[in-house]
Amino acid sequence: MSRRALAVLIAVLLTGCGTFPAATGGSGAEKVPAGTPDAATARLRLGELPVADPGRMDGYVRDCDRGAACVFGQPWFDVDGDGCDQRSQVLARDLVDAKRKDGRCAVTSGTLYDPYTGETVTSVSKIQIDHVVPLAEMWRSGAAGWTVDRRTAAANDLRNLIAVQGKANQSKGDKTPDEWMPPSAGYSCAYARIYVGVKAELGLTVSPPERTALERTLAPCP
Repeated sequence: MSRRALAVLIAVLLTGCGTFPAATGGSGAEKVPAGTPDAATARLRLGELPVADPGRMDGYVRDCDRGAACVFGQPWFDVDGDGCDQRSQVLARDLVDAKRKDGRCAVTSGTLYDPYTGETVTSVSKIQIDHVVPLAEMWRSGAAGWTVDRRTAAANDLRNLIAVQGKANQSKGDKTPDEWMPPSAGYSCAYARIYVGVKAELGLTVSPPERTALERTLAPCP
């Protein structure tokens, strides 16, 4: 598949029209990507997810350095071919007063009200983009059987990407909700809503401990 064709495929999968809607909610504790289900819908979708033990990690290669065949494609694919990769798209969406380089898309400054920790981050170098449903978890819950193009689309789905404090992202790693939740308890409902919405949209499975943790988190959410 050509780069242009793949860009069209990803744009259709993400938004249906090739645009990038802004995140919704407040500046921190309730901010979620556009397309995230509300709590009631998330509870329904969680109940519909197929339950299965995690698959094997055989064949999973995320590293793209030195010619390695990363199974989710090159990180931060330029979805619409405008020269702006997904990291730049997410930073521009999630940061307050985001500033770009003159004539370029790279975000050079802005303020992040980190949803994971509740802290304010003003250095772009300390901000990372998190896959709420980790790529390794996608792999072991169904993506191992997909084509590379479909995995590339999933890895760049803006509904699953949020800007967060780098240290919090590193602490999370590839953990699922039964193993890790945001340190800021006020973001638990939003996090679970994003997680369930992505798994439902992508047709992924959920493990018994994962489902229990998500049910417990979503139960009191308004």
